[in-house]
Amino acid sequence: MYTTFSLILFIALESVAIYFAFRAVQNARTPQGSVAWVVFLLAAPYLGILSYLFLGHKKFAGYVVKRRETERVVEGIEASRAIHAAVGDADDVGYATFERLAAAPVVSGNAMDLLIDGEETFDAIFEAIDAAETYILLQFYIVRDDALGGTLRDHLLRARSRGVKVRFLYDSIGSNQLSRSYIEELTQAGVEILDTNALRGPTNRLQVNFRNHRKTVIVDGRVGFTGGLNVGDEYMGRDPDLGHWRDTHVHLRGPIVAQLQLVFCEDWHWATEQSLLDDLFWQAPRADENMDALLLAPGPADEMETGNLYFCAAIRAARKRIWITSPYFVPDADIGSALKIAALQGIDVRILVPGKADHWSTYLAAFDYFDDLRDAGVKFFVYDNGFIHQKVLLVDNSIASVGTINLDNRSCRLNFEETAMFFDHRAAENVATMLEADFAQSYLLEKSLGDHPLWIRLGAPIARLFAPLL
Repeated sequence: MYTTFSLILFIALESVAIYFAFRAVQNARTPQGSVAWVVFLLAAPYLGILSYLFLGHKKFAGYVVKRRETERVVEGIEASRAIHAAVGDADDVGYATFERLAAAPVVSGNAMDLLIDGEETFDAIFEAIDAAETYILLQFYIVRDDALGGTLRDHLLRARSRGVKVRFLYDSIGSNQLSRSYIEELTQAGVEILDTNALRGPTNRLQVNFRNHRKTVIVDGRVGFTGGLNVGDEYMGRDPDLGHWRDTHVHLRGPIVAQLQLVFCEDWHWATEQSLLDDLFWQAPRADENMDALLLAPGPADEMETGNLYFCAAIRAARKRIWITSPYFVPDADIGSALKIAALQGIDVRILVPGKADHWSTYLAAFDYFDDLRDAGVKFFVYDNGFIHQKVLLVDNSIASVGTINLDNRSCRLNFEETAMFFDHRAAENVATMLEADFAQSYLLEKSLGDHPLWIRLGAPIARLFAPLL
């Protein structure tokens, strides 16, 4: 009887594994991913089936993309549409591609202030929170109950004591160590603090590979913030292993704030099935700087792979330089090819990566990409003053982008992300100055993979092999 049962179980598992392997061939994001899943499922069905249930999904089913459905708000944003067809010469940087990817127009009347590192970023955020009159919207991937988290809590509690409405979203995976007491204290004070998957419960555990990686603060619909920093002491440089934490946020003013707010409303609706559209202010004052800007918010609910296309479109727009900084460099094949073609054309292609690791799998995988791209002329700079976590992109003297999007498969395909794109030479010059200072604290990577220590030579190709699964 036991032998018969074991045989039936084996046949059932193999059948399920074959079915999932067929689905992987149909739906995996890359051919490499298809092969990896097929081999994994058929060779180790017990582990493979369980892994595929959690990690094998391609799209985030059921997500309501409200920025495509809210006509009244969208019409208000359209009223601020930029009147220019392109930045600089008409053939240099067109808006149409980025507008289609964002499902939103490039809007004029904006301003941006770069916030460099944790102290500058959170000083500006806390100042805005303390000045709030009506409402505060916050969203972070990681929230910790530590010194920085406690300071944020105190500012929010003081805002609530003034009668300010506070809505706060966090990601349950990124914030898995957030204490219940932290949430309860804010909740008792009237703060609506929720996991982005609050309503989905156990059914959403099969979509655990999707994360909401956005970092948003909006005050009264008039000012907004986004960028690379989460709420944790390590982002203030207090982690002894990582040391100085180099990161960048951006302070937004103008109609782009309404676009950022609309993305928050989309996430809030997913978490609560409640619409905030009638509760918020949608007419952010135009800034005197009058910069053209766009809030692009890719995610796995999009019809296209918006994250990958964002990088490809930016690289294609470059004529003189494309500088990118990301803590993780695990590019899709299309992005890798675009970078090589740009470098072969004589464009100054620079990628700034950290010299330390906070996630070993992505750190190791990056080494298996460096040689191939460097042969085409791509320059890799390694940050040598702590850990660099910023997600910044610069095209020529025309486009400056600061947000949450890493140059890796997870960020481009699996995470909900956002970035503020400014189509303005002043914004580009400010970002260029910032990045030049970062390059000055970095060294040009010239070693080939074969010249690195044995653990990197062996670990890099193995880590890269698993990249399509994640």
